[in-house]
This record gives sequence, structure tokens and C-alpha cells, in this order.
Amino acid sequence: MNTAKMQAIVLTKYGSPSNLQLQEVAVPTPKENEILIRVIASTVTKADTMMRRADPFISRFFLGFFKPKNPVTGTGFAGKVVATGTGVTHFAIGDEVFGETGVQFGANAEYISLAEDAVVLKKPAGIPFEEAATITDGPLTSINFLKNLAKLQPGQKVLINGASGSLGTAAVQIAKHYGAVVTGVASGRNAELVRSLGADHFIDYTTTDFTQAGRTYDVIYDTIGNRTFSETKGVLAPTGSYISPVMGFRLFIDMLLTSRGDGKKAKFSATGLLSADELKPLIAELLQIFEAGHLRSVVDKRYTLADAPEAHRYVDTGHKRGNVVLMLAPKMAG
Repeated sequence: MNTAKMQAIVLTKYGSPSNLQLQEVAVPTPKENEILIRVIASTVTKADTMMRRADPFISRFFLGFFKPKNPVTGTGFAGKVVATGTGVTHFAIGDEVFGETGVQFGANAEYISLAEDAVVLKKPAGIPFEEAATITDGPLTSINFLKNLAKLQPGQKVLINGASGSLGTAAVQIAKHYGAVVTGVASGRNAELVRSLGADHFIDYTTTDFTQAGRTYDVIYDTIGNRTFSETKGVLAPTGSYISPVMGFRLFIDMLLTSRGDGKKAKFSATGLLSADELKPLIAELLQIFEAGHLRSVVDKRYTLADAPEAHRYVDTGHKRGNVVLMLAPKMAG
């Protein structure tokens, strides 16, 4: 029986960041097909804050109805393999890895244990741990939406609403990599950042409504979900797509109404619920884009594990630029 302890962020009940507590819990023991990873960096994302609140309410049906059934928070991580099960063949102690835990959560902790066929990959030496931890959030969601949902083609015009966030900063770069003409929408203070990532055009939403600006787009990627298909369809090309990772009742209805025919479409995908076999090829492509120098991770703020509640509060403001990362102390991460 393993009696070793570790520190982890535990969500005691749904609601505010004050419900996140730094607790001492048991270090997981890897099963025959699992690897034990010492976490060096993990992420706090908008999706994490939504799951903290059980928002939307329907999420309680898989998160736990009355309280989280997997209370240690966090999904994205990067770290080092420190132990392996007897049946593991693809990883060895000392391997630097990154990935995501999905609805198992548990990444905001000193250690996690995952099956070797889960969403975990070896980290290229040229990508820092803090950047690798973010790959399975904004970049993975955005490549799924732009490649699989929008089927983005060279020369197409794409508008990215929320271009300065985790999904948006990745989407600008991925869309440019695919040869699209990119318009980024964010507040004016983020104009330089968005343009530096490759955006051809920039719209300051505080002064200009992109739905009234006179341009049309083949793809509108609403990363923050604050506009609707109905509001944007006037600036969509005849066969254009409105895509958003923020599911709500309105988007659900719009998807049903536009599911047939060849006209304008509203589309959604729950990237985090896709299988490892579906996600790993997308991550492999992302690594190629990283290594080609066409994609970089924007890290806005770094917090310690103990400061996870403060990290959640910052993400809740809606003003983060790129990614928020929890960095574990060197003595834990060595």
C-alpha cells in the first residue's frame, strides 16, 4: 500500500475559487499499463473555471451531480516520468512528457498517473515545460475546430473572435499556417500581440462591431462564445461556417437548423471528449507546426500550485492574454 503523500488542488464543492484548497493526498500508484508523472507545469483554463462552477449545469451529469467525482482539478500538464507499470512499453523513467487528463482531471498536483495509451506524448526538447503544458488546451481545440470542423483552406478568410486568449492566440497562428487570411478581434490593448502572431487585420471590439464592418468571412471562429450564429451570419460567406467551442442552448438550436443543405453552418465539437486515437494525430501535427516555427505559446501569468485559486480568479476576469500556468517548485519538479 502506497503511503506517500503529495500536494494537490482539490475542489471541495462547485462554485467560487475559494472552494479550491491545497490539500495533501495520496500519490497515485501506477497500474500495470500506467506511468507516474511528476508534474512540472499545469494549466488553468477557461474550461477549468467553467467546470469549477459546473457550467453549464448539464455538465454535472459527467462531472458529478452534487459534487466533483474527481475533485483534483486540472487537465493540461507537462512533466517527467518517474515510475512505470510492468506492462508499459512506450515510456521509460526520465522521459519528458506532456498531455491532458480529460474528465479524469488531476493535473493540478505534484503527480498524476495515466495509461500509456492516454493523451500523453513525449515532449520535444525544444519546447519548455510551461509551453508544452498549454498545447492540449488552446492549440489542440483550435486545430480541431479549424481543420476538422471548418476544413480551412489556403486563401480563405477567417475571423477569430477572442484572438488574444488561449484559443485565439493559437488559432491566429494555426490559421496562418494553413494559408488563411486572418482577422483577429480583441481589445485595442492586444492589437500588437495579435498582429505579432500573424493576423492580417485587427478589429478592436471596443470601437467596432465586426458584424457591421462590411467584410465577409468563410469562417468565424468565436473562441469566447459571446456572439451568436444569428448575429454573425450576415458577414458569413454563402457556404461559411460559424464555429464555437462554447456550447449553449442557442448554438445547439442553430446547429440543428443548419445541419442540412449547403448553406451557412453553425458547428461545435467537444474536443476534450474525443478519444486519444483522434487527438494524438492532431497533437502530432501541432508539434510539427511548433518545430517549424509557425506556432508559439503565449504565457500570460505563472502561479505556484498553492496560488491556484488566484489563478482561477484571474481567468474569471476574462482578460487573460494567452495562457495561465501553474509552475511547481523546483524541488518538486526536479
